[in-house]
Amino acid sequence: MRSSNSPLADTDNAINTDNDGGMAAGGAAVPGTMAGPLPGAAHMRAATDAWESLFRAQVSVMRLLQADTAFRDLNMREYDVLFNLSRCPTGWLRLNDLNSQLLMSQPSLSRMVDRLEARGLLERKQAPEDHRGVLIGLTEEGAELQKSIGREHVRSIGRIVGGALSPEELIQLEALTMKLRANIR
Repeated sequence: MRSSNSPLADTDNAINTDNDGGMAAGGAAVPGTMAGPLPGAAHMRAATDAWESLFRAQVSVMRLLQADTAFRDLNMREYDVLFNLSRCPTGWLRLNDLNSQLLMSQPSLSRMVDRLEARGLLERKQAPEDHRGVLIGLTEEGAELQKSIGREHVRSIGRIVGGALSPEELIQLEALTMKLRANIR
């Protein structure tokens, strides 16, 4: 249930109960909406309550993880850059491809990549198919640091998230979040 000081507390006033089928004026589909009639007011309230709960849970978990000793050498955003590069099959990504996996602006990512490169954790090379393009990859030191932090980070996630939910609930949570992501992309 939303508290009266919640940013979503006034959603009842903003809920559109018309069944316009997720269409904008002129019949164009509204980006980010699913096909079919819009849900009723009760469903919209449930959706905003679920979103706020998901958001608050994420904030609580992230605060604990950010305070974790795993992030004494890198902050979480820097680690996220290394982590995403470590998962790339070729080991190299263009800046804009890396940026699509992160929640930060391109200029902020560019500055972060500069700092991580200066620390010897990332390197750049010319893209073979486009001599103007630049690829970013982990150095050996960057890969080792990512693995080291990652091992500790996984244990913390297991303790925090795994300690709060049963194995069945973890499977259900993953299925629900994957379904949500699949319907947004």
